[in-house]
Amino acid sequence: MSEADEQMEVAEDQNIEDADLENASDGDDDEDLEEEKEDGKAKVYLPGGKLSNDEELVCDESAYIMLHQAHTGAPCLSFDIVSDPLGDDRETFPLTAYVVAGTQAARTHVNSVIVMKMANLTRTSKQSADGESDDDEEVSDSEDVNEDQTPILTSVMIKHPGCVNRLRVSTFGSSQYVASWSEMGKVHIYNINEQLAAIDDSRARKTYQQNKTGDGVKPDFTFSGHQKEGFAIDWCPTTRGMLATGDCRRDIHIWRPNDKGAWNVDQRPLVGHTDSVEDIQWSPNEANVLASCSVDKSIRIWDCRAAPAKACMLTAENAHESDVNVISWNRNEPLIASGGDDGVLQIWDLRQFQSKTPVATFKHHTDHITTVEWHPKESTILASGGDDDQIALWDLSVEKDDGDDANDDPNLKDLPPQLLFIHQGQSEIKELHWHPQLKGVILSTAHSGFNVFRTISV
Repeated sequence: MSEADEQMEVAEDQNIEDADLENASDGDDDEDLEEEKEDGKAKVYLPGGKLSNDEELVCDESAYIMLHQAHTGAPCLSFDIVSDPLGDDRETFPLTAYVVAGTQAARTHVNSVIVMKMANLTRTSKQSADGESDDDEEVSDSEDVNEDQTPILTSVMIKHPGCVNRLRVSTFGSSQYVASWSEMGKVHIYNINEQLAAIDDSRARKTYQQNKTGDGVKPDFTFSGHQKEGFAIDWCPTTRGMLATGDCRRDIHIWRPNDKGAWNVDQRPLVGHTDSVEDIQWSPNEANVLASCSVDKSIRIWDCRAAPAKACMLTAENAHESDVNVISWNRNEPLIASGGDDGVLQIWDLRQFQSKTPVATFKHHTDHITTVEWHPKESTILASGGDDDQIALWDLSVEKDDGDDANDDPNLKDLPPQLLFIHQGQSEIKELHWHPQLKGVILSTAHSGFNVFRTISV
């Protein structure tokens, strides 16, 4: 645990006021590009491989520019990144990130929405300031070589009714809002301006915590119209304040902000899916257009300007052989990535969507894919993760060169050439996000906690 004065111990109810944040490069042997020793020579370890009794896994720190771990007591199986005023394309260390997460604590414990600030995120000990793996390289003048290398996580909580199935953050007007799906079948919207201010001010945070302010925070708006609980939720990036939520029954409801500081929710669900809606993604460029995926194995494209019974424009039936868990809409190209229970990653070109055939299929994951997201700026790069305890980084622009025999390791010959990197060390990965303002940085959450990292590959 960080020794910072403002940090506190984990509360008995497994919610946190301030949590542990560690430099993972000082940790054990369970991170990415782990290696096994054979005859004194290190080689790449692939997930699922077997180790002899005299072999051990060791993290290759030189494969990371940054790698940290965070622990929050109760697992947070959904989170989102808060936009901040610190600038875009930041890569000068130490870095800072603002995050909102929701807990899924045991039935006997209280659940919370946690507003967090991860500060003093430093590079790994094996990486120099220019990204070269050389401990003797000088650090750039803009980085303080004498600075405390201990990362710091500070946080405040909002008491939440029931486990948080999934949450998403958006800026609307002058406020930051978080929308949360509760296991109790309701969707809540909270204004988190006060909480963001508190984690930036030690006195305000202390007052907030001592007064247990978070216990009395009420949502700005609650929708109770879903017939079952759900997981699918997304804010529209082109029409601020517009929201879509999908439930485990099959229904999708569209929310529109009104001039009274609340939302009008269309009580008529979109008609099309026949089973649980698992994920929703608004188009990054076209207002009123969204995509959804479902346990019914389909991916659907909707135009919510039409009547709910006629809003479904395009459908890819049997997009996967089993449940379609997650989708991600590319911000720069008309592409959607999908991941399913079959462990398959599919790439769909919306210009050819009616053909109902993906333009690319990758079978690398060995268990359910639970998260997938395109890089916010690089249109060919994406990341996927799942229950096989690995995050895979992909670059679709890479093509196999039959004449390239640089890799003689037979264990690597069957890997897709588009696979850039495999990150491990977390158990049952649930969600990942590229930080839109920190260059190449990924945050991920799992039953075992958070990872914050940047690899040398992206």
